[in-house]
Amino acid sequence: MNRTSDEQKSVVLKAIDKASAQWKSAFNSGDADGCATQYEKTAVMHARPFGIFTGTSEIQEFWQKLIDDGFADVEYLDPQIEVIDEKSALLTSGWKMNKARGVIHKELWVIQEDGTAKLREDDFEATG
Repeated sequence: MNRTSDEQKSVVLKAIDKASAQWKSAFNSGDADGCATQYEKTAVMHARPFGIFTGTSEIQEFWQKLIDDGFADVEYLDPQIEVIDEKSALLTSGWKMNKARGVIHKELWVIQEDGTAKLREDDFEATG
């Protein structure tokens, strides 16, 4: 059984906190490119009910359209992060922004070679 030490968990959590904050900051400042850089090149994003977007260019286009449509001020509500191993963790949360709200079912964050975290899978839903 693979046990992740508290020190390894701390490294993973720190990287994810930083990357998640960078994503939110990019979105809230209208920077769709900045949003897309927080994803791995082959990441898959399931944005319910909008569709499935694969790769950073499709993901960037999705965020650009939302920003162009006036969506802003994203905020996570009660985020929970579960460290899976020394390289990855799952984030779940509620979320709200100025014109929508919903649920993050799964953000799979993976530590990259350079020590930063990027999204490999993003599965969220707009519920209102």
